Amino acid sequence: MKVLLVANYRPDEQQSMLRFAALLASGLKQAGVQVRVVAPEPRLLPLFKATPAPVRKWVAYLDKFVLFTGTLWTQRPWADIVHICDHSNAIYAHFLPGASVTCHDLLAVRGALGEDTDCPATLTGKLLQRLILSGLRRSRLVICDSTHTQGDLQRLAGRQLDAPVVLLGLNRPYRPLPPDEIQARLAALPDLWTRPYLLHVGSALARKNREGVLRIFALAHRHWDGQVVLAGEPAGPALRELAQQLGIAHRLIEVPSPDDERLEALYSGAHALLFPSRFEGFGWPPLEAQQCHCPVICSDTTSLPEVVANSALVFSLDDEQGMASAILRLTDPHERSIWIARGRQNIERFRPERMIDEYLGHYRRLLATPGPDRA
Repeated sequence: MKVLLVANYRPDEQQSMLRFAALLASGLKQAGVQVRVVAPEPRLLPLFKATPAPVRKWVAYLDKFVLFTGTLWTQRPWADIVHICDHSNAIYAHFLPGASVTCHDLLAVRGALGEDTDCPATLTGKLLQRLILSGLRRSRLVICDSTHTQGDLQRLAGRQLDAPVVLLGLNRPYRPLPPDEIQARLAALPDLWTRPYLLHVGSALARKNREGVLRIFALAHRHWDGQVVLAGEPAGPALRELAQQLGIAHRLIEVPSPDDERLEALYSGAHALLFPSRFEGFGWPPLEAQQCHCPVICSDTTSLPEVVANSALVFSLDDEQGMASAILRLTDPHERSIWIARGRQNIERFRPERMIDEYLGHYRRLLATPGPDRA
């Protein structure tokens, strides 16, 4: 079997999508599949380094959706299967009859169609998302990361598509670290060791609900002498002002853009991961936390209940008091050990080998059935 994987444009810095393509390529090769990975190259973009961001965005579109089409047409005859690794590139399905796609989430498409997903779109963005949805409709196979995304796809497509669910495989080899290694990796954060800390991992996007993280921590802080760590983008002025208003600014620690080693240590040393997201495409941080034996407290929105199953303390998004109470529950060593054990069991569902086996099963099914590229 020969599989052509279409990966992402590196200047877009979509790290999770790049890791997924690398994981899929590596797993297929280990299974004996011949694999080629192609991706748009930044040919024009380097010529416009000093230009405003809106201009660079359009130049990147030329790299991705004009110049790259020649590469796709050249490589297509070699492959038995063409797989687009990220649904945001489903536009390529217009040039690749019979292609398959992985659909990670449809939050941006839903936002462009006027639904509330904390993903507003410009006029150009709305056009782009409509082209993405059209590309998904044209795809022969759309593999979804979750049943939630599968439901969104079938609803928005307006007809039944061949859209099975395959849970993602873990793409970072995280493990629980011993205390001395945690402290060595986090030596630049001496305040972290003065008291236990609650961890949130994510961007500053509205859907990540960092304001909720601070409110929940403030409720727990009345009865728990801990602190809260925000790992990801720096907190903006509005979030820091909220921390002041809640009286917790002195207990807020920011860790901007931690690398994998530091993030693994943060998970390993945390009291719990607090993840009250409003909308998630999949939800990597809860699984990464569980790899490091860190209990998880999260909301019940979008794909999260499916990802954590019964392995996390899950609450309605508006039940901030419930999440605060869960923080206190985890001070009991027995209670904590229960949720750590459940997390360890849960991550077994996300073994990369299982994901690769399921992808191969769907590819074989395509090859055994005449399609638009095989009739």
